[in-house]
Amino acid sequence: MSRWKELPAELHVDVRQLIVRLRRLKDRSELSTRQLAAKSGYSAKSWQRYLNGRSLPPLEAVEAMARIGGDDPTRLLVLHEIAAERWAEGRVVTTGVPESTPAAPVRTPTEQQPDVRYPRALVTAGAVALVLSVSAALLLAVRLTDARAQLADERAATVAAAPATVSESLVPVVYTCRLEQQDGRWYVGLSRTTDTILAYTHIGPEVAEAQCLLRRAGIPPGDIDGVFGPKTQRAVERVQTRDGLVVDGVIGPHTWKALREAAPK
Repeated sequence: MSRWKELPAELHVDVRQLIVRLRRLKDRSELSTRQLAAKSGYSAKSWQRYLNGRSLPPLEAVEAMARIGGDDPTRLLVLHEIAAERWAEGRVVTTGVPESTPAAPVRTPTEQQPDVRYPRALVTAGAVALVLSVSAALLLAVRLTDARAQLADERAATVAAAPATVSESLVPVVYTCRLEQQDGRWYVGLSRTTDTILAYTHIGPEVAEAQCLLRRAGIPPGDIDGVFGPKTQRAVERVQTRDGLVVDGVIGPHTWKALREAAPK
């Protein structure tokens, strides 16, 4: 498990909650910062800033982390929306007020004359600052709305490629394991993936592939039915314990590597 630095004390609790959630997903994925950059399209330095609270991650980066970490993207996007509002409020509070205001010169009784321009300048500056703040808030709201709509369209277009989950209409399927070894790795003819994130309640041929490899490694996952249930999860945890991996019951790149390269039992 990664040893994370303390987040900046001035971070709002809503921003802190989002970053802590992203850190947990990175730990679950078992990816380094460079591997995370390769999968998400955002640089390693950017992820270091996001995960250490130095800058707010964009909406697309949060969506990518949810996909990589096998988490519900809708929940993460809600957290990001709230955090973005808090982040914007923090920026307005820290940058909307001048650091110092020049003191008015002290005049002698003969020099004191009514000066109506100075108060008017202050009023004008305050009005301009207010307009800019409102405009920035409106622009942020519009960009968030557009981004949510775009992400919803992308999720609808790629839903077939993501691992499905157990539902009431699930029809039982029995898969056949056809073991073969290529370049020192084992495959069973159901999926050749080495990095798909699989977790509890996922279903499909990728799960069946992992179940066949678990059985070959001498750790029975129950029926080869393509359903990531309690027995499969316990079998995954046993493999992770045996090979010194992070024991979270989630199949990531490191666990796939252990399953495909494990010696037969």
